[in-house]
Amino acid sequence: MPKKRHQKQYSKPQSTAPASLSSSTAASRHNSHHDDQQQNRSVNELLADLRRAGLRDGGSSQIRPAEAFVQPTVPPAIRQILQLPETPAPPPRRPVRVDATGRRLPPGPAPPRSWVSRPAGSGLYSDPRTLIEFGGAQNYAQRPLPGMVLPAKGSLMDLVLKGFARTWDWQVEYCRYILYELPTRVRGALLAYIGLYSEKGLTLQDMRAILLPPPPLVYEDDEDSHYEQERQRGFLPPGVVNDDFSCLDLSWSLGRSLKIRELSDFLYPPQAAAVVSTADPKDSWDAPDDEPTLEPSIPAALLPNLTRLSLALDPEHAHNVSWRHLLSFATHMPNLTHLSLAFWPEPSLTPNAKLATMVTAQGQVVQYGATGPYSHSLDNDWTEAIMVLNRLSKSLYRLEHLDLTGCGLWASALWSKSGHDMVDWVGAWGKVERIVMYAGYKLGEEAGSSERARYEMVTENARRVERHVRGRRAEKGMGKRGIVVETDEEGKE
Repeated sequence: MPKKRHQKQYSKPQSTAPASLSSSTAASRHNSHHDDQQQNRSVNELLADLRRAGLRDGGSSQIRPAEAFVQPTVPPAIRQILQLPETPAPPPRRPVRVDATGRRLPPGPAPPRSWVSRPAGSGLYSDPRTLIEFGGAQNYAQRPLPGMVLPAKGSLMDLVLKGFARTWDWQVEYCRYILYELPTRVRGALLAYIGLYSEKGLTLQDMRAILLPPPPLVYEDDEDSHYEQERQRGFLPPGVVNDDFSCLDLSWSLGRSLKIRELSDFLYPPQAAAVVSTADPKDSWDAPDDEPTLEPSIPAALLPNLTRLSLALDPEHAHNVSWRHLLSFATHMPNLTHLSLAFWPEPSLTPNAKLATMVTAQGQVVQYGATGPYSHSLDNDWTEAIMVLNRLSKSLYRLEHLDLTGCGLWASALWSKSGHDMVDWVGAWGKVERIVMYAGYKLGEEAGSSERARYEMVTENARRVERHVRGRRAEKGMGKRGIVVETDEEGKE
């Protein structure tokens, strides 16, 4: 009977490995040995390999950043002896980003376009409580002085400053130690926003908190007191920090929460007596000292480069300002080029004496002030107004832009003549190139004929001022110095 043959499912393994397996095994052993060597190598050996690799590549343009960083620098003489290639030049630096004014921007990505864009026609003020409107349903506050850097309406900065101004009473206590270190453009815009959106307006204490260093803190601990003294020494003087502060907008604050006299004393402190010794040299050290003398020192202006100033008034508080104080204030600002006197009353040194009379020694009853109740309407006498404006022009002889919005009722003083006196548009104010003379309000749909005639008279006065100034300058051979008077379009409601 034949034997049954069973096929073996498992065979004895071969005594020698296949060629492919042996080669892969050898390669793996070599790689593992190479990896062990790589791990055991020091940093200096790795850097040396990188240097040799860079030398082998020679003038290859594709150099990795790590290789370019670790390439050594050799003096030129040694490089020639060793016949080493030239060290490649460092990669060019990224160009510095600057804004439109040439100021260097901070590092990092650029801000979103919506944060920095200024759409056409956008302005600073558009709050419903600015009720004085004119031409095209735009309020006066939407026309700030030229050159004032203000955030665009609806931008992030605009929203932040509005919220900051509406909660100013809390913010000034919480942020009082950082307000002085804010950028100049932010502090200038903050002053304008506080005057418009704060309940009480801009006060002198608010200006101190923004333009002056914070007061020192009082500590009981000696270490904390020493730290506070060092912190106070770190603050730069106000004249240095405010050196580039050229625009100051005090619209709607003057006469309501701020007075011209205290503003003048704050921005231009009065002269203080300085101790100066004028004694002759002593013959002996034992000789008694003479008493030192007091000489007035020159005060340092808080805003030394102020050139644009807005003193626009709230019409409801126009009676609280004084032209006498303005004339005294103007003597400190000979460098002023842009000025806004919107809604100021007629120029007069005694506005409250218009109806007052006095009895002379001869028993005659005469008018107390220079301007009476009928001086303008019946007599067409603008003597006092011309005198006040001439005194103002002699102090502000560099003026180029004058805003007289809402002052159309006394615009006749700008061209009238009293004897030989009249406003000097050739000498003192010969540099004035633009006068803004909007009516300051908008006619309603139900305005009567008398209101419309008064509105048109304001527009006609502005045109007459323009013709008068051009004629005066042409007579003196200054025809090239033209002037532009901005006003409402005739018949526009």
